[in-house]
Amino acid sequence: MSDSGSLRGAYTPGRTATAYRKPKKHHFGRASSAIKMAACSISRVVNHLLIQLVAFAWLSESPAWALSNAFDVREASIDSVHNALFTQITTCREIVSAFIARVEEFNPTVNAIISLNPEALSIANKLDERIAAGNVTGSLFCIPVVLKDNYDAVGTNTTGACFDLANSKPLEDAPTVTALRNAGAVILGKANLHEMALEGLTVSSLGGQTVNPYDKTRTPGGSSGGTGAAVASNFAIFGTGTDTVNSLRSPANAGSLFSFRPTRGLISRAGVIPVSFTQDTVGAIARNPKDLAVALTVMASVGFDPNDNVTALVPPEVRGRDYSASLYGGSLTGRRFGFLDGFLNHTASAETTPVNDVMADMVEKLKGAGATVVNITESIYNTVTLAALDVQIYEFKEVLDAYLARPRLGGSPRPDSFAELYNSGRFLVIPGQSGMIRSSLVSSTANTAYLDSLRKIQDLTQALDATFARNNLDALIYPQQKNLVVKIGSPSQSGRNGILAALTGRPVVHVPAGFSPPSEDAPIGVPIGMEILGRPFSEGLLLNIANHIAEKFPVRKMPPFANGTVEARAYESVPVIRPDTGNIPGVYPIGVF
Repeated sequence: MSDSGSLRGAYTPGRTATAYRKPKKHHFGRASSAIKMAACSISRVVNHLLIQLVAFAWLSESPAWALSNAFDVREASIDSVHNALFTQITTCREIVSAFIARVEEFNPTVNAIISLNPEALSIANKLDERIAAGNVTGSLFCIPVVLKDNYDAVGTNTTGACFDLANSKPLEDAPTVTALRNAGAVILGKANLHEMALEGLTVSSLGGQTVNPYDKTRTPGGSSGGTGAAVASNFAIFGTGTDTVNSLRSPANAGSLFSFRPTRGLISRAGVIPVSFTQDTVGAIARNPKDLAVALTVMASVGFDPNDNVTALVPPEVRGRDYSASLYGGSLTGRRFGFLDGFLNHTASAETTPVNDVMADMVEKLKGAGATVVNITESIYNTVTLAALDVQIYEFKEVLDAYLARPRLGGSPRPDSFAELYNSGRFLVIPGQSGMIRSSLVSSTANTAYLDSLRKIQDLTQALDATFARNNLDALIYPQQKNLVVKIGSPSQSGRNGILAALTGRPVVHVPAGFSPPSEDAPIGVPIGMEILGRPFSEGLLLNIANHIAEKFPVRKMPPFANGTVEARAYESVPVIRPDTGNIPGVYPIGVF
């Protein structure tokens, strides 16, 4: 962070500007009246010049000025950005420029960003003008956000990280993107994902292989792995993602981050490339619970959306809720958690033992904080059995066809249907997904097997409710993944536990729980995370629990490779980012399944 001179003090993220003490008064005898008058005159001139300089720095659109006025964005939060803005330590353009500089510096290592928003700097300029005019509104005013590249956002293409969709251009925002913009957010760019959000390795034909920021031999989780790697590397304040089975929680697990998968229906999914009507949700990934709560509040403010009829399920008392208020009060004392023993892999190994050790430690910490932890051993909580109920193969073709056929989706050339896309040869399907794509081509929601799965999902949901009632639980807890996030080139992201929430539509907040022991590839270890699953529409309670855990047992650490400052850069325009598609492992062929 650069020193901004005598006009202001040093700034630390999360804290307000340093206050200056008034100098002690010294007595040097009686000064003549003329000297006093001259000193006062000089003082007035100096003060006037200082005011003019500050005003010039605030209003100037000259990018060169930003070089003398840098703001350290490492681990920055919504509060720290706002403190810096509103105490005139920095400008919105400087904040956005600082994040762009980090993307330029570190994205070649992690390959998390597919594209930057070419309008990001001009949007920042307009927000600076609003500050100067005293017109500052919105909980996300000047907060840089990255979108998973399956969200529609005007001014950027929506590709699903698929080469055949590279020209797909939305003519309107997804409702959640509109809500973010209306709250003042700056859409910084689009993040890579596992192609079409179908797996957890985050490799794609358009974006290449995204790399874990903590261990460059490992994947970043997924499918929202580009968002996770970007937020972990401090490319934005937070990012959006989607979750059909694991996809908001898996990258948080791999990136020492917080995320939420909301109750089904709480947030509109319209304007997002779909996979499953039953299982899809949208949400956010952040570095702290407070930013996560603000993101949830804004995204849920969309309310009922006729283009996503499950939003009609939200109870009236939940609509318009400020989830930031839920963070405070209460404690872990007296909370009752059910621990899902079946979501552990008890076979000791270098990949599973660190997870088991971290979870055992977390259970003891929760007990030490006054919580009760009940061991849940019911046989239904088995991810292998639950995976058989996944209904993606029946729904994927139908929902994707409907998305691609929308009149508000432009761009050419691009495919108009599922079949056209998967006959183009311009896609990536990992070998382990080939059967799913082939089945999706011939399956539909008219299949009797689909209806049978829906009935079994209903039975599972009732059994989950009974587990909560029988044990008087506030939440269930378990590791997001039974093993460390897998290595690059693996057949799949094995061992994940997200299927329970995906099938039942129950909310989850993910929290960092610890790290594996350090190694040559992972200097501070590989992150390990924990899911907290609750009753329907209990997001406020889950965020409260997550916040208490974060305050009592802080875990998050920055990835060492990205823990350096980046020199402020003067941008005349937003640079073009080109993802590395040359790093796709050879075991993932392009254009075949």
